[in-house]
Amino acid sequence: MEAAKNNTHSGWTEHGLYEYLLVVDPDVAVQHKVLAQQQEFYEEYREKAAIKTGHHIIVASFLAREAMEGTLIRWIQRICDLQQPFKVTLNNYSGFPPHTIYLRVQDPLPFLQLSHQLKAVDDLVRSSSCPPVRLIAKPHLSIARRLPEPVYTKAMFNYSQKTFHETFMVNELRLLRRAHQFDSCKTVNVFPFSPSGQPWSEVA
Repeated sequence: MEAAKNNTHSGWTEHGLYEYLLVVDPDVAVQHKVLAQQQEFYEEYREKAAIKTGHHIIVASFLAREAMEGTLIRWIQRICDLQQPFKVTLNNYSGFPPHTIYLRVQDPLPFLQLSHQLKAVDDLVRSSSCPPVRLIAKPHLSIARRLPEPVYTKAMFNYSQKTFHETFMVNELRLLRRAHQFDSCKTVNVFPFSPSGQPWSEVA
């Protein structure tokens, strides 16, 4: 799974820290189509990284101690209680040279506004002597990552000519935890949005 941009977080466990990821999941129908894209990539380029890539959009990542989870959950739920569901459209492909090919989020504004609200969580994490929260600068859904540069270059040329267009509603955030970079993520909590919350245009 891919963390937010520039999120290396080396040596977590030495300091008693876990990595937490706040993510948005597509609905089941779109997840199946994304998984089909990842499988197709693997069959074409034989890169195992493609089929190990998660099928979610990362909103934020941060390091924290397990003992902080209860407080973090309360703070994140308060934020989500004020937010209405929003629509996400995945529209065609792009890449982060020289290693990642992803599906573009057509309108990043709801994610950027959500990041603004999550700065309260950043304040909490910093006040507990943990590194700052890393808020995603460019929301995306990875198809393949950690690619060798020659594979990336060839695949990006091909995928720039492909099309993909799917839309889904985001009704909740999911909080994941892992002990190290190659650990499997475990779901810690799910935070439903409120239908009576503020429209996204009002929370910037």
